[in-house]
Amino acid sequence: MNLNILFISGGEIVLVMLLALLFFGSKAIPDIARTMGKGMREFKKATNEIKREFEDNTGDFKRDINEIKSTVRNETRKISQDIDQVSSKVKSETNKLTKEVEQVSNEVEEKTSEISQEVSELSPEPKSKTNKPSADKSTDSKE
Repeated sequence: MNLNILFISGGEIVLVMLLALLFFGSKAIPDIARTMGKGMREFKKATNEIKREFEDNTGDFKRDINEIKSTVRNETRKISQDIDQVSSKVKSETNKLTKEVEQVSNEVEEKTSEISQEVSELSPEPKSKTNKPSADKSTDSKE
C-alpha cells in the first residue's frame, strides 16, 4: 500500500507514530489528539467567520453594483427608445419633404416645357445668314 500524503510513504507514517508514542507515552497521545482536534475546529470556525464577514461586507458592494447596472440598463433603454422615436420622426419628415420636392420638380418641369413651347411658338424662325468675307483693301495693300 502506497500512500502519497505530502510525499510521505506508509512506512514513514508508521515510524512517526512510533516516535510520537515513545516521546509522549500512551496516555498523552489522546490528549494531544484532542487538543489538535480543538485547534482544527477553532481554525475552521475562524475561517468560516472570516468568509461570512467578507461576504457580508462585499454583499453591500454587490447590491450597489447591481443597482447601478439596472439603472444604467434602464437609462440606456430609455435613450434607445428616444433615439428610435426621433429617427422615425426624421424619416417620416424626410419622406414628406422628398415627396414635396418631387411634386415641385414635376411642376417645374411641366412649366418649363410649357414655357419653352410658348417661346418656340412666339419666336420667328431664324433667317439663314451667309457670311461673306468683306474685302478690305487697306489690309491687302501693305506691301
